[in-house]
Amino acid sequence: MERLTDWVLRRRLLVAGIWLVTALAGALLAPATTDRLSYTFALPGQPGYETNVRIAETYRGGGSTDPLAAVVEGADAPRRAAALGRAVREAVPGTRVVTAAEPGAGALTAKDGRTSVALLYPPVTPGAEPYAAAQPRVEAVVERAGAGVELTGFLLLAEGGNGEDDRGVLIEVVLGAAGALVVLALVFGSLLAGVPLLVAAVSILATFLALLGLTTLTDVSFVVQYLVGLIGLGVAIDYSLLVVTRWREERAEGRENDAAVREAMRTAGRSVLFSGVTVAVSLAALVLVPLPFLRSIGLGGLLIPLLSVATSLTLVPALLSAWGPRLQWPRRKPADGWSRFWAAIARGVLRRRLRTVLGCAALLLALGVPVLGLSLGSPQLSGLSSDSPASRAATAAVEGGVPEGFLRPVEVLAPCGAGGQLTGELREVPGVAAAAAPRAGGWSADGDCLLQVYLERDPASGAGKAALDRIREAVDEHGGGARVGGSPAEDADFVHAVYRDVVWVVLAVVVVTFLLLAKALRSLWLPVKALVLNAVSLAAAYGVTVLIWQHGWGSELLFGQQASGAVTTWVPIAVFAFLFGLSMDYEVFILARMRESYDAHGDTGRAVVDGIARTGRLVTSAALILFLAFVALATVPAVEVKILATALALGIVIDAVIVRGLLAPALVGLFGRINWTLPGRLARLLRIGGTTGSPGRPG
Repeated sequence: MERLTDWVLRRRLLVAGIWLVTALAGALLAPATTDRLSYTFALPGQPGYETNVRIAETYRGGGSTDPLAAVVEGADAPRRAAALGRAVREAVPGTRVVTAAEPGAGALTAKDGRTSVALLYPPVTPGAEPYAAAQPRVEAVVERAGAGVELTGFLLLAEGGNGEDDRGVLIEVVLGAAGALVVLALVFGSLLAGVPLLVAAVSILATFLALLGLTTLTDVSFVVQYLVGLIGLGVAIDYSLLVVTRWREERAEGRENDAAVREAMRTAGRSVLFSGVTVAVSLAALVLVPLPFLRSIGLGGLLIPLLSVATSLTLVPALLSAWGPRLQWPRRKPADGWSRFWAAIARGVLRRRLRTVLGCAALLLALGVPVLGLSLGSPQLSGLSSDSPASRAATAAVEGGVPEGFLRPVEVLAPCGAGGQLTGELREVPGVAAAAAPRAGGWSADGDCLLQVYLERDPASGAGKAALDRIREAVDEHGGGARVGGSPAEDADFVHAVYRDVVWVVLAVVVVTFLLLAKALRSLWLPVKALVLNAVSLAAAYGVTVLIWQHGWGSELLFGQQASGAVTTWVPIAVFAFLFGLSMDYEVFILARMRESYDAHGDTGRAVVDGIARTGRLVTSAALILFLAFVALATVPAVEVKILATALALGIVIDAVIVRGLLAPALVGLFGRINWTLPGRLARLLRIGGTTGSPGRPG
């Protein structure tokens, strides 16, 4: 670290120039980066996905792309729905339509006959909006149909009602940055508040530039742009905040400016390096998952901590060396970084260390219990309800008696010769409301017919998933080459593909993280404690997310939406990858400062107080900035992104307040001198000298 710092200080202008050019290039090419992002969720080798690929290629839509639905209400609804379907076929050539007029599809009309649905499959175009080309023409037909007709569909509802909110990631980044600026202004009270924001801006733009290069090698998911923008904002600010805060402390102790920079880099810079590597390792979990979608999130996510570390360890010291003292205006009073408030909390925790451990552990376990009932899948229709016309139309259809699964049909690709018999068998499957073999308008090709199966219950519900399993069993027993597709089947395959071997992925991350922390902290038990606390913290975050989104505790109050009934399939593994590393950031910040203090005097109690007093305000500020970034992320209309943002925000708050602020210092105080020991064999493996901290001194 010393050699890097010396190099940076000798070439301040060169370092600043390199990052300036990189940031400008990233800003200019950011639109090209976002245009190259992928909106596909490939599951190679999974039966539902492979069937959906065949359906999409053969029929120019369907499969994993759910249909649009025109809900017709009022007198003579079935006839009007059939007429509307014919009008859409004429307006958008190639559209396939299912109405109650098709044999076996009578369930698409409500029991009282006053609500009927026309399911529409316009040709799909690649990109974020599969019906972008066809939807305006479909909407024109619906509008001409007059009163009592409304266009809806699972895709429209999942994107926030009518899909009209097409803002980019910039809005979320600006919202997060505004919150961060307020926090930084309170922390520094001077122009220094701008340094972490400047570093974050450079880091984000540099990451987008690197992301553009990554898109030339592999598909990168659109989700990455939000993670780069908002997690990049939080992480880069965290790292630069740590360095700047330590520099201020060193200046307050009377060090000359460049000497203060060197000391800040020797101590805080080392913590930043280990923290960044730890975050990168946790994101490697997604690279190990055998799915292109999640691998791309892992690869893109890896760029965030790596470039945040690079900017924090080069641009920050260059800025502080050149302009640090001037940036302390208007608050020029030295700040030593010691917080009497956090020191008092640490002393209180130490006085009641056992009660603190038991109380916090009981609270975290209670918060984590709901995760035992976690249900994975796409949001249920009830969780997509809003005050939009599309939502009201879908709800009215279900309340009138149309099957809950009408927006997400199960599709069965079967030889036409056996289609009639198989359709009859599927109608007898428990949980199936209707099964149809549409005839008019492109429902057969290459000797295969595309059957439509509508579930009685929402496909994301427990009953819906059980019905899908029975449909697959029935198709397998029937034989003859029939295959099950549709978005419900792909959801089930996604869960199987992601979580089948997840234990080994998590285990690999845990082992590598343990070794990194053992080397950074020169301890055996501090890393073990950190990993256990991370597991409990993650469980609590998952549990509260399940309560909010799956069961609806506060979802309407916080988001104006009812319970989703399920947590999006990819969210838990993505939350683990990001939250595991982000939480470990705070652990490294706190424990590294405790270790430094313990090495100075050998007293565990004093080390706990020193560590918390020096880092409590820093960790709280950093956590608040990340929390505000995730709040900004939660404003994205897509429900799955809201669920991700909820879990991340909860995890940061729980970890910073309960785990790192109370439970971690209580455990360090409880374990005493054992915290600072490292077995000789492990020390030799990690090439560490001085395995026991301060032998012979008080614990």
